[in-house]
Amino acid sequence: MTERRVPPVDSVVEYAAYIDGEKLRPAGIDESLALVRRHNDLTDGAKAFVWVGLHEPAAPEVEWLAEVFGLHPLAVEDAVKAHQRPKVERYGDSLFMVLKTLAFLDDQPAGEVIATGEIMIFLGPDFVITVRHGPHCPLSHIRERIEDSRELLARGPAGVLHAIADHVVDRYLQVTDLMQLELEEVEAAVFADVSSRDINRIYQLKREMIDLKRAVTPLQAPLAALPQRRVIPSEMREYFRDVGDHLSRVCEQVESSNELCSSILQAALARSNTLANEDMRKISSWVAILSVPTMIAGIYGMNFDFMPETREAWGYPAVLGVMVTICVLLHRGFRRNGWL
Repeated sequence: MTERRVPPVDSVVEYAAYIDGEKLRPAGIDESLALVRRHNDLTDGAKAFVWVGLHEPAAPEVEWLAEVFGLHPLAVEDAVKAHQRPKVERYGDSLFMVLKTLAFLDDQPAGEVIATGEIMIFLGPDFVITVRHGPHCPLSHIRERIEDSRELLARGPAGVLHAIADHVVDRYLQVTDLMQLELEEVEAAVFADVSSRDINRIYQLKREMIDLKRAVTPLQAPLAALPQRRVIPSEMREYFRDVGDHLSRVCEQVESSNELCSSILQAALARSNTLANEDMRKISSWVAILSVPTMIAGIYGMNFDFMPETREAWGYPAVLGVMVTICVLLHRGFRRNGWL
């Protein structure tokens, strides 16, 4: 028995039809699409479109949208499963784009500092469908900004795609800047006084940098090729090139931060080994100093009858003096060599 496909209810964040710079909200999503397509058929060159926003929808809900909007089954499967690699794919006259979202968790100093999510975007000539996974990077303020500007609404679905991509990449810049500050603080702590807790923290940041690199780097090539897509209007291609330039800056910063994190980890391990060697030298020095009186006392504690100086009145203070003299000489020698 096949699963029944139902219209999205709980997962819908917002939907609306945008016609001639005005926001309209018919009774349903399918009614909104029908209204937009009737308007575009009657008005040559119009850019009326429908924008549907979803948050972590179930499979039947996305499949219902696929039937209404004519979405490709492979793109629908990716949107439901999530945990996809950043990419841009073309299906006929529509695009499917996956963006990784990032958030810096400054309230968890001892744990993970970067949280990831995903935004899937279905882009067609007269519709935009956004599927968001994860609690971070909401799109409500982007919708409000576009709705407040007739100029932005006039750009159509490609304008919405640009606004979302630009917002996500700007968040990348914020996260990488905060990550850079975090690495600088850890670097200062390492060269001040390193401990096993610092090394664990650096290793955690190293893993975070790998996740950050996986979220950002794969998007560079698809986003650079996006302006050449026929789905993107010619007047919007410069805007996407600008987003690509910002992403290139993010990738460079992520790469440099990753190298810095590796250098900090190596420096922390080297400094930890150096401190361990210094402690070992100190322990060895005191063991050598204390071994002298132990050895002498052990010899004279064997209770043989013919031990030297055992019958002399000055024997006891003489042995103590020899012990103290040798210990002082050893102590001075170790301090001169930097062991103590």
